[in-house]
Amino acid sequence: MDVRDAPPARGPDTAGSPLAGARVLVVGATGVLGGLAARELAERGAVLALAGRAPHVLAERGAELGGRPVRRIDAYDLDGCAALAPWARGELGGLDGVLVTVGVAAFGRAGELPDSVAEHLCAVNFLCPAAVLRGAPSQVARGGFLAAVTGAVVDTPLQGMADYAAAKAALGCWLGVLAREVRGRHLRVLDFRPPHLDTGFATRPVAGRAPSLPPGGDPYEAARSMVDRLEGVA
Repeated sequence: MDVRDAPPARGPDTAGSPLAGARVLVVGATGVLGGLAARELAERGAVLALAGRAPHVLAERGAELGGRPVRRIDAYDLDGCAALAPWARGELGGLDGVLVTVGVAAFGRAGELPDSVAEHLCAVNFLCPAAVLRGAPSQVARGGFLAAVTGAVVDTPLQGMADYAAAKAALGCWLGVLAREVRGRHLRVLDFRPPHLDTGFATRPVAGRAPSLPPGGDPYEAARSMVDRLEGVA
């Protein structure tokens, strides 16, 4: 799936959007959901900085969205992840929000999944997003937002997904505590838990094969719903 194949946006009144002029860092912008969310944010007038894993996709996405600043990340470089918010603030002249959409799937029974795969799931799905957001509260302006995608798997984990669900659940727990800790800075924390989406995500696991899943939801609508919520707290 290519973000450039997305249907036309709803045509929001950019000047009337609370996100107009908001300076937002999108981490995971080279993925399908992150790319769609970045596009939706830009169409509502947000000024973006983009971070992602695939350099060529990142460069293309930055160009498509008006020559936005981009930075490659490595999920295992936690110091680099934590440095993203200061970088974005410098590039944009301030920072009003951070959205993290990074993630990777793997499937296998709890007693059979290799420890190396379990470690990878934890690094990408929990440690990396947490590091990004750990470096953000001091950089984001009062009234801004810190947001990440966990997923419905946190609430309804399936067999064959124990380690994946556990990593996402760890991030969800961490976000819940973060929300209480940054309340005094007037920052809002959002935990997005979309259902299984038709992004091809489950067809690209680092290990195993996805269990039988219902048809995926519309990723375009999921991205718009996420940005609607961000708009509501901007």
